[in-house]
Amino acid sequence: MVDGQSVRRSLPENWRVVLSMRASIVLALTVALLSVATAIINIGTNAVDAQFASYVPEAIQSAASFTGALTGFLMVGSALALRRGLRAGWWATLLLLPLTAAQGFLQGSRYSAPLIVVSLVTIPVLLLSRKRFTKSLSLTTTQIAAGAALIGVQLYGTIGGYALREEFDGINTILDAFYFTLITSSTVGYGDITPNQSSTRAMLFTMSVLVLGVASFGIAIGALVGPAIQARISKTLGKMTDSQLELLEDHLIVLGYGELTEPIVDELARSDQQFVVVTPDREVTTRLTEEGILVIAANPSDEDPLRRAKIDRATAIVVATNEDAEDALAILTARQLAPAARIVAAATDRENITKLERAGADTVISPALLGGHLLVRSALGSDESDVVDRILRDR
Repeated sequence: MVDGQSVRRSLPENWRVVLSMRASIVLALTVALLSVATAIINIGTNAVDAQFASYVPEAIQSAASFTGALTGFLMVGSALALRRGLRAGWWATLLLLPLTAAQGFLQGSRYSAPLIVVSLVTIPVLLLSRKRFTKSLSLTTTQIAAGAALIGVQLYGTIGGYALREEFDGINTILDAFYFTLITSSTVGYGDITPNQSSTRAMLFTMSVLVLGVASFGIAIGALVGPAIQARISKTLGKMTDSQLELLEDHLIVLGYGELTEPIVDELARSDQQFVVVTPDREVTTRLTEEGILVIAANPSDEDPLRRAKIDRATAIVVATNEDAEDALAILTARQLAPAARIVAAATDRENITKLERAGADTVISPALLGGHLLVRSALGSDESDVVDRILRDR
């Protein structure tokens, strides 16, 4: 049992965890806003220190101002990833912070001082909260391929354009070639860089960049942005999209939601285990989807929603609808659709334990029986794990 003293000790620790995570997120967002703001100010005004300008070329100062806005927007993305607790967001933020500080320094403006200070202050705060961001970024094969295709086309156009620079009007540097590729593949086409009319090779190359670029942009937007839009729709409507369901594999299915399953779902949400809840309660569905939990609004004893939840790919099934009769129907359906999956059920009535086992559950636990044993054994000084093992062995 957890005594009062240990609970009191854990509360400050939990607060420290929350505060360190929030401090990292708030500071990262502050750096992002400062980076964009200072870039806009330095572009629109001539606030460069005269003495500093003698040491840093004007081209570098201008580049630092323009790229500062881009870095700021990238920092916004990394801060949002931090908010989700992603390890990739932590690494991205850690790599961007020295860049924002360097850009603020190279801008050579008095307005860049807050950006430099906050960037440098955020680095140690982020390092101290390293263990708080543990979630992994899961990308599908389609998303990885789409990103690789987009990058590949940009490299193809940049390298090819620079190699054929003598056959283009306006390409002199590698930056010109990248600019040409980006403008052409995005179909903006300002017309300031064009292939020589006498060069068939340059014209064919331009057409290939246009076709491949449009295709790669379309695929990338569909694969990378589409799931985010679908996730927002699912949160709004309280429904899981087909793309989310297709990604389910080696997951856990929770059938029903109530007093018994609420702590189970909370525990699963804190872990890295992928799971989906099936419940007919619309209010619960809306609340769980707002918390980022995958939910299917349906009767847990119906076959169609269980098939949609990819029950054939599930490793385990937890059944706890607060009604033993409904549990039995859900167990029968689940066992029929997933003969090899492990099914664990919670019986509200001790007398129904055997019935639920006959319905197909591998393990049935009575919370009331378990709680009573824990109270008695704890009073006698027994360890909780020994109590649980004894209960399961006796049954």
